[in-house]
This record gives sequence, structure tokens and C-alpha cells, in this order.
Amino acid sequence: MTRSNRKVLAIASGGGHWEQLMLLRDTLGNYDVRFATTDPLIAEQRGILDAETLPDCNQNTPFKAILCAMTAIKIILKHRPHIVLSTGAAPGYFCLLAGRLLGARTLWIDSVANGEQLSMCGKLSKRTAHQCLTQWEHLADGTDVKYRGAVL
Repeated sequence: MTRSNRKVLAIASGGGHWEQLMLLRDTLGNYDVRFATTDPLIAEQRGILDAETLPDCNQNTPFKAILCAMTAIKIILKHRPHIVLSTGAAPGYFCLLAGRLLGARTLWIDSVANGEQLSMCGKLSKRTAHQCLTQWEHLADGTDVKYRGAVL
């Protein structure tokens, strides 16, 4: 299978998570990429008119989190990606988890905003994702969490 045949789902919540994902966009040019986010307007601003939308959620919104997880499963089943990539936050983690359960390779890139410790989803991803990266060298442990540079 060539790179152009490999399907990638790239997912990020709005704001900084999305901006970091967009900085990676050029590196995904050889893949069949689908994007997902919590805010369709930010996708449209980048010329992405077919982005999937998930409800935004966090640990303080458990009912929205359940809805988001179900939406993540629906998106994964719809697109059947070979690779799921996320720069965060919780909606990205739910897609990563659903993708992993259905056989996709998974990559979590923790937000550069998390300079003191990994985010909660980053901590979960180091156990779930095939690869978990931090953008801060001092947060890498070399095994579960690796540093390969910063997106920003």
C-alpha cells in the first residue's frame, strides 16, 4: 500500500490544538487525509469543507464526553483510517482510542501548552497510542513518551 492510499484521520479540538495540527498539514500531503474538529468554522477558515465535527468535552462534562466518544466511534467506522493522529484534547483522544480498537496506528502529540506535565489525555495516550510525543524534551521518558521536537 502506498502512502497515497493510506487513510489518515487528523483530529484536534479548536484553538491551539487545531493550530498545531494545521502546522503538520503539509507533512500529511502524501496521504488521504480527513480532518475532524470541534468547530467546523475553524476548518472552513483553512479551506477544509468536509471536516467531521465532534462535540467538545472535558473531564467536567461527562455527558458530553459520552456523546463525543460515540461520535468518535461513528467517525472511525465511517472513514476506517489506517492512522489516527491527534494534537489534543479529549475529542482527539476518543478518536485515537476508537481507532486503536479498530486496528489503526495511532499517534498522540501533546500540546506545546503542556510544559510542566503531560495533559490528562497525554497521560492516557502514553498507554493507548502506538506513539506518544511531547513537545518538551524534559517531559520525555524515552520509552512511553518521546520527544522529536516542537511543532511550534
